[in-house]
Amino acid sequence: MRPLEFSKGLLFFPRSADRKQNTQRGSCYDKSKKITCTAVFAAIATIMMYFEFPIPFMPPFLKVDLSGAVVLVGAFILGIAPAITMIGIKDLIHLTQTQTAGSGEAADFLMLSTLVIIAVLVYRAHKSRKMAVIGCAVGSVAMACMGMLTNYFLIIPFYVNGMGWNLDAIFELCSAVNPSITGMGMYLLLGVLPFNLIKGAILTVITMLAYKKLSVFIKTKQIEFHHSRHQAG
Repeated sequence: MRPLEFSKGLLFFPRSADRKQNTQRGSCYDKSKKITCTAVFAAIATIMMYFEFPIPFMPPFLKVDLSGAVVLVGAFILGIAPAITMIGIKDLIHLTQTQTAGSGEAADFLMLSTLVIIAVLVYRAHKSRKMAVIGCAVGSVAMACMGMLTNYFLIIPFYVNGMGWNLDAIFELCSAVNPSITGMGMYLLLGVLPFNLIKGAILTVITMLAYKKLSVFIKTKQIEFHHSRHQAG
């Protein structure tokens, strides 16, 4: 609150309209800052999504991209809703050059959203590096389970019905790197599940390496912002 002021010998408080205006101005600035940061993270994640690599001894058409780490860092700093927005933006942009008729992008959206929501909710219970790691670990397990569902209902049906692939031919590709994969059940349990657990571990490590430095930077900027608001008020 501003210091008390005098006018014509009368003591009075600053007008509530002035206080409301300052609050609204700060709120708009906060909102604009969050939108800008969300757009930056989404742009970086979109670029990272184009760089994919396979994991040895896993089905060859399952590949890892590091866009999830960018989204996770953004989720821990900005929150769940901005992170979901980042995922939606990058998947929509990637959809313009899709090779899976959107099934891959839909699966990516569902899986990363699952990871982000659970990781952030666990982290919010007690904000610490340890809880962030636990949140990512629990989120990775949930993402792997979601991955089995999306493969069963989206990815495999696309290759069979959309691309005209023979289901046995798909499992032959998988058995070439892991002879134990002979059918849908083994594909999900020995292919999709471990693949996404490994992917989650990779994203977690990168997120933990990047988050500390970025969070310090963001917090520094927030302190500067709040200090400037108090001076303006």
